[in-house]
Amino acid sequence: MSTRITEVNLAERSYPVFSGPGALLAAMDKVSALCPNKRLICVIDETVAPLHLETLKKACGEAQINLHPLIIPPGESQKSFARLEALCHDLLELQVERSEAIAGFGGGVIGDLTGFASAILKRGTGFIQIPTTLLAQVDSSVGGKTAINMAAGKNLIGAFHQPALVIADSAFLQTLPARQMRAGYAEIVKYAALGDEGFFSWLEQHGAAALDGDENRLGEAITRAIAGKAAIVAKDERENGVRALLNLGHSFGHALESQAGYEGALIHGEAVAAGMDTAFAYAVHLELCSQHDHTRLRQHLRSCGLPSCLNETPGGSYTAKAMMHILQNDKKNRNGILRLVLPRSLGDAIVYEETDPSGLESFLHEQLEAC
Repeated sequence: MSTRITEVNLAERSYPVFSGPGALLAAMDKVSALCPNKRLICVIDETVAPLHLETLKKACGEAQINLHPLIIPPGESQKSFARLEALCHDLLELQVERSEAIAGFGGGVIGDLTGFASAILKRGTGFIQIPTTLLAQVDSSVGGKTAINMAAGKNLIGAFHQPALVIADSAFLQTLPARQMRAGYAEIVKYAALGDEGFFSWLEQHGAAALDGDENRLGEAITRAIAGKAAIVAKDERENGVRALLNLGHSFGHALESQAGYEGALIHGEAVAAGMDTAFAYAVHLELCSQHDHTRLRQHLRSCGLPSCLNETPGGSYTAKAMMHILQNDKKNRNGILRLVLPRSLGDAIVYEETDPSGLESFLHEQLEAC
């Protein structure tokens, strides 16, 4: 499979997503155009640096670009005000100009943190996403959402700041642990579950092969997921309408993550998988969705080694009360009303306004007891 280019069509803020094997080298002309001073400052963490920094350095050297890495500790806990301040200080010490692009080189944490710093530094600099995890390649690197976390919940402080370029080279995934691959795959399942039943059927047939290292199957899944997100972002850049559907599984998932903490006991894709199953189960409870479709989703998640219900979710002792507290601070809520993304079927999701929070809390309590 060769490199593919997917365009995110946002008028003057449009940008290409290079995906597949060889994407990094294929995109270097674009990188060079975004580096007027012939330097690229990249933010990378201590886990990714020994694995992939030399690859990026070599590619930049061949393009006559001076690479300047800023290496930070790994983990979700780095999406904090303290790390954001430290990063902005380092960038200002390097006298970053607004015309330059800063690269986030790593997983979703690096992309979110770097993108937010780029959004606020000197009121906005250029930004390049170079995701090295499956989850970041198919989800967080595309669409311009950047943020840090608060005790009240995940991604509550942030900005929309579109990258100028995304480079999702599948070669970076070769060093990714199996758990992280499964977590990224959960986001691929999400795109199919919310808007493309045919893609879901394809995943039922070929998803296991993709996770087992079949390069063609994996490349196809990544490209289809990126194209699905790009189409939705082009219609609704700032999540005023259809883009909210991309949060399928995320409201419940974020409630789990906040309780588990951000130290790795529960990782984002696992939380999304459990959150998707919860959304389908609740939709069945409300008679919005068939039990057959919920069963298909649950069976596929289980076949891929992902959490498929609340009481199978790793990371802590979860309570319905704590989940509700976090849900009530969700970014999608309006006028004090909970807004959940729920399925009507596989491939068809809606934003549902929850007018009976006590009923939802009772449902969550039951799910935590036994799925």
